[in-house]
This record gives sequence, C-alpha cells and structure tokens, in this order.
Amino acid sequence: MNLDLFSDPMRQVLGAGTVVLRRFALADEDTLLDSIAAVVAAAPFRHMCTPGGLPLSAAMTNCGALGWVTDRGGYRYQATDPESGEPWPAMPEAFLRLARVAAEAGGFPGFVPDACLINRYIPGSRLTMHQDKDEADLHAPIVSVSLGIDAVFVLGGFERAEPGTRVPLSHGDVVVWGGPDRMRFHGVRPLVGGNHRRLGQQRINLTLRRAG
Repeated sequence: MNLDLFSDPMRQVLGAGTVVLRRFALADEDTLLDSIAAVVAAAPFRHMCTPGGLPLSAAMTNCGALGWVTDRGGYRYQATDPESGEPWPAMPEAFLRLARVAAEAGGFPGFVPDACLINRYIPGSRLTMHQDKDEADLHAPIVSVSLGIDAVFVLGGFERAEPGTRVPLSHGDVVVWGGPDRMRFHGVRPLVGGNHRRLGQQRINLTLRRAG
C-alpha cells in the first residue's frame, strides 16, 4: 500500500515535535493584518541591538503581557516597552485563537501564549541560527506565523554547528515546534525579495510563546 496517497499536503512533519501547517492562517488573514497594524501603531517597529551593540537585521515589536527585548543589558522578557515605558499592547484575540488551534493541530493542546514577538523582514533581512531559551516555560511550544513575501526557514539540530533543513514558507504558513524539538536551533535565510498584495516587499512573522 502506498501511504503517500493518504498524506496531507497541507501538513509537513519535520521532526518528532515539529510540523508545518501550510496556509493555516489564511482564513484569518484580514483580522491578523489589521491587528498587527494596531499593535504597531502603539509600539512601532524598531531595530534592537544585541548585548554586543550590533543591530538586529529584522525590525521588531511585541504584544502581550511580556515582550522580548535585547540591548546592552542582555536578552530578556519584560512587561514594558523600553522606548515608551508603557506596557506592551494587549495580545489581540485573533493571535490567541490562532496560536491555540495551531498548537493543538501540532500536537500541543492547551497552549495559551503570553508573549508575541513580531518581526518585520525586508529583502536582505535574516535571522541567524539560535535557540529560544529565554522563556520561563520551556515545555510550551513555539507557534510561528508567516505573512507576506516568501522566506526560507532553517530548522537545525541541538548544536549550532549541526546542518539544518531548509523549509520554504509562504503567506499563511504556520510552524509549530515543541516537546523533544523545543530547543532545536533555527533561523531564517536572507530574504530574496517579492511583493505581497497587502504587505508589499516585506514579511511579517508572529512568534507566539509562553514566556512567563
């Protein structure tokens, strides 16, 4: 029997705890993009710097009870926007709903994120290989939502030097990883360009986490 006849082309399993859900976010596209615009109006995108003083390639902002920041003081989560001193914008309901259903589809029921890092990539922007390890709860999964122009996600191993799997991502794709894969290195290859009908020459990525 050819089991490939029964495989789901919209679901790509990458590891014991990693799955790509193709076009999973498209049904909520308009609500997600409107919600992103509202968050950015309250907490604009900015290029944060590493503890060594180097600016990150992607611009970013946050929403939720906690937001991820980096500066000379290190990598951390905090409840306030360092630029305004105000709390980060509340997590939009559309983000919470998508994170819950995507995590459940990926095998992680009951996920309730308290932080969403929003990255903005333009052609040439990238994300170097890293682990998400600043969260207090490393048992919760990561839910990553791609919107806008195409990108290539790289899922590595548990050591930085291990070779990674390159995974093309398009508008609406969602990657979920956790469990035995939670601490795998991952990154984004430099964007090569493109044009999205609403976002233009940019990619917006939502990374939903349980940080506190």
